[in-house]
Amino acid sequence: MAYKFVDNYREKGARKKLVRLLKDERQIEDTNVLDAIGRVPRHYFFDETFWNQAYRDIAFPIGEGQTISQPYTVAYQTQLLHIRKNDKVLEIGTGSGYQTCILLELGAEVYTIERQEKLFHRSKLFLNKMGYFPNFFLGDGSKGLSEHAPYDKILVTAGAPFVPEIMLKQLKVGGTMVIPVGDEKSQKMITVIRLNENDYERIELDTFRFVPLVGDQAW
Repeated sequence: MAYKFVDNYREKGARKKLVRLLKDERQIEDTNVLDAIGRVPRHYFFDETFWNQAYRDIAFPIGEGQTISQPYTVAYQTQLLHIRKNDKVLEIGTGSGYQTCILLELGAEVYTIERQEKLFHRSKLFLNKMGYFPNFFLGDGSKGLSEHAPYDKILVTAGAPFVPEIMLKQLKVGGTMVIPVGDEKSQKMITVIRLNENDYERIELDTFRFVPLVGDQAW
């Protein structure tokens, strides 16, 4: 049975205000991404005590040393992917599942992997009860998910010390990876496009701060 969530006028109004902020002040231009953010009720991912924080443009703790990402960060990374309907997308770091829902709202076929067992089970149960059904996996996301490769897009939602070669090989030719790369304090957002079997184009963008990507091919 699906949860009976509260999504009253106040929450809908707050969500619209957040979308306007992302468009007007944060300069997110992809209307499909903005529409997806407008459809996913972010307060569902918070304890009711903290609903007043849900539509602020901030990250927020979700337990296990992880956070639900700042809406701007979610919009920024998603916009860089240029998701098209039925794109096969690998998400590294399920976390709360909020970013997963945005990808699904854009029509992607999502494969999402989480290393924290408690978060994995919690997010899987929660998203399924919300009516979202990505392909969930528990494991070391720093190695990607080779058994279901290749992917049109790969999104990494934690800060990596480098771009893992093993992940690049899981991209289709013409595919795009978005990954924050740097040290444990700050990372540059990197877009990598696979040009052919052996060549990649790498574009370095803005600075962010993510929780660290942990695993065999990371910290």
